[in-house]
Amino acid sequence: MESGVVIQKTGAGILPVEILSQDGDYTITMTQGEVKVGEPLPLPVQDGILAALGIPEEKHRRDCPIAIASTGHSKVMVGITEEYLLHSLKPDLAKLSELSSRIGCNGYYVFTLHPEEKTLVHGRMFAPAIGIAEDPVTGNANGPLGAYFVTYGLFGKDKEEFSFEAVQGEAIGRKGKLLVSVKIIDGKPVKVKITGEAVTVFKMELVL
Repeated sequence: MESGVVIQKTGAGILPVEILSQDGDYTITMTQGEVKVGEPLPLPVQDGILAALGIPEEKHRRDCPIAIASTGHSKVMVGITEEYLLHSLKPDLAKLSELSSRIGCNGYYVFTLHPEEKTLVHGRMFAPAIGIAEDPVTGNANGPLGAYFVTYGLFGKDKEEFSFEAVQGEAIGRKGKLLVSVKIIDGKPVKVKITGEAVTVFKMELVL
């Protein structure tokens, strides 16, 4: 496959996908869907989410209110203070599924922040309500996270664009990384792109 742009129909709409081919490897950049970031969830709901995830209340980052963010697919954003805790989490999947039906969101993205390092975010994503105990690398979590950062003033609010690297899948031995770029107008996120390197697993031709 050569470099270029293709249009892909997704659950979040019809979106452009940029493909860069170089030395047999591929870098893929996907523009995500409509940006939406909600208000912090009610405190009793936040407490229930922390309990279901197995996160002590004092390990929740105070500058990261638990809220739902979406760029076509919504995720609950949960910032915590310690990477060790992140990798040791053993959430109650049944309780998370029950909460999903109450809040209208199936995914929970738990993350730590490392602004002093090249990789800003380490994360894990759980979505048991749709049959995903844990997703190793999730563009539909890290993209909304970028919009969440800008909306809540953690990073990028005074810029025209904010980019960061995120790593996911470490706890389950399927580590991968993504680059997230957020376009910002008047302090608000308006467009999100995610970029990652692609590996060819198999090839096939469909003859019609």
